[in-house]
Amino acid sequence: MRIVPRQEQGALVLAVTGDLDIDNVTPLGAALESAAADGDDPVVVDLSDVSFADSTTVNVLLQGQTLLGPRLRLAEPSPFVERLIGVLGLDSVLPVFPTVTEAIAAPLRR
Repeated sequence: MRIVPRQEQGALVLAVTGDLDIDNVTPLGAALESAAADGDDPVVVDLSDVSFADSTTVNVLLQGQTLLGPRLRLAEPSPFVERLIGVLGLDSVLPVFPTVTEAIAAPLRR
C-alpha cells in the first residue's frame, strides 16, 4: 500500500494504491489525522488504484469522517471498493464522487 499526497485546487488529495488491510492501513489513518489538524481544506481520498480493502479500512475511513466531517470526500473508487461501498451502504454516510475533480469542487455540507 502506498499513499501519495498532493495539493490540487485548494484540496489535499491522498492517492492510495494497492491493498488496504489490517496489516498496512495505519498510514492512511495517520494521514487523515494529520489532515484534520492542518487547515480547513477538503481532503479527498483517491481510491482509483485500490485493489483490496477490508473492514479495517472502512473503520479508518469512518474515523476520518469523525475527524474531518464534511471535509472528507472519497473519489474514484476502484471496482472492488465501489462494490464494498455499495454492499455496506457507506455512500449514505461518506460522500463518494466519481472523480477527484468533482470531489474537490463539491461544496462543504455541514
